[in-house]
Amino acid sequence: MTTNSPRPVADTILNFIGGSYRKGSQGKTFDNVNPATGQTIGTVHEASEADVADAVAAAEAALDGPWGKMTTAERVKLIVAVAAEIERRADDFLDAEVADTGKPRHVASHIDIPRGAANFRMFADVIATMPGESFTTPTPDGGQAINYAVRKPKGVIAVICPWNFPLLLMTWKVGPALACGNTVVIKPSEETPRTAALLGEVMNAVGMPEGVYNVVHGFGGGSAGEFLTSNKDVDAITFTGETGTGQAIMQKAAVGVRDVSFELGGKNAAIVFADADLDKAIEGLSRSVFLNTGQVCLGTERVYVERPIFDEFVQRMALAAQTFKPGVIGDPTYLGPLISAEHRDKVLGYYAKAVEEGATVVAGGGVPKVDGDQAGGFYVEPTLWTGLAHDSTVMREEIFGPCCGVIPFDSEDEVIALANDTDYGLCATVWTENLSRAHRVAAAMQVGVCWVNCWFLRDLRTAFGGSGHSGIGREGGVHSLEFYTETANICVKL
Repeated sequence: MTTNSPRPVADTILNFIGGSYRKGSQGKTFDNVNPATGQTIGTVHEASEADVADAVAAAEAALDGPWGKMTTAERVKLIVAVAAEIERRADDFLDAEVADTGKPRHVASHIDIPRGAANFRMFADVIATMPGESFTTPTPDGGQAINYAVRKPKGVIAVICPWNFPLLLMTWKVGPALACGNTVVIKPSEETPRTAALLGEVMNAVGMPEGVYNVVHGFGGGSAGEFLTSNKDVDAITFTGETGTGQAIMQKAAVGVRDVSFELGGKNAAIVFADADLDKAIEGLSRSVFLNTGQVCLGTERVYVERPIFDEFVQRMALAAQTFKPGVIGDPTYLGPLISAEHRDKVLGYYAKAVEEGATVVAGGGVPKVDGDQAGGFYVEPTLWTGLAHDSTVMREEIFGPCCGVIPFDSEDEVIALANDTDYGLCATVWTENLSRAHRVAAAMQVGVCWVNCWFLRDLRTAFGGSGHSGIGREGGVHSLEFYTETANICVKL
């Protein structure tokens, strides 16, 4: 049977600054815990404020060194080499990701690691094929001038990463940042430091100039993340994570009038009409609710089902929830742990709140019995509720766990209003066989992404991002270049 950590992983995780690994200058460390077992598996060396300043200085110096003098073609060649090296060392990245997150190996091997390489490869292609912009303009003296645009790297980019898809979401930002000629200082989540550190080995292996890619580790407030976002020599900040943290970063960024790009929380809705293919809807929503143990920013936590099929949907969705097996590592239906004991307690708090608010627990609702090495892991049951009011706490606040509330509706106008009645605006799914309704309802969703009869399908060239409390800006394809470059106009009179 496949285990969730088949090979030993490094027991020491270091900062990566200026092309070299090093401990923190103040000697501080914190534990690296495998959430599948609750056991400490490594020690992370924390960066001091001086270490963070060194990382930013190394990134600045690289802009004036060989990296800053490279042509686009030379940068593209290096970035493609990074993608190839990630693929060559896929097993190393897989082991590191599974050790940090506890997620099923089949999830990390099919989603996290391939996307880590694909992000570099795609953005290398985007920058290599990016069209230019120029205009011939008449001048007052009857002559002509040429106006053309050039894209310049923004400078040193602070990249603050989440823990749910560590490599995937880090490279989603590092790929375009480097493709555009910037340098980066990464602050990975304290829960998942391994793949960011491991990527330093890849950078050295392909000959990436020193200082282009840097990693600093920190734990909690008053640590590397705050030092990085407060550093006056950081030119822009990109962050994926909780809305509250994004708001705090925005306040720091405002002091230096620096650009920010945020992908924040969500309370995503699914709408299931009576004419939907119920087999496909159950299959798709089982993934969108339970994949990665619900720790997916694009996951579904609110499901609105047209009344004629409500009872059948609930019954079938409950059966689907019961097929996931928390803690049974190696089983194809293995449901991994939540990322930490703290997050498990938060999710269980919402489970209790749902009952307090009048929910009927149709499936799950508690802590599963897990044996063996996984007995100390941070598991919860996949959970389904009915009977909750639309304005209840559980239906309005992001939980980030394997759970959803199901509410009936009677009309298209009603359900559009319900789905849009949220502070968030990240994504939605619509399930219907009526093509006109599909287009109509999808267009009415106040979100950045709306899927019809599917979920989690992505073309990396398309715009991705949310509105409201779900974020600022768009990522993907050429849309990422708007954040990672400064566009300058050059006018030449002929």
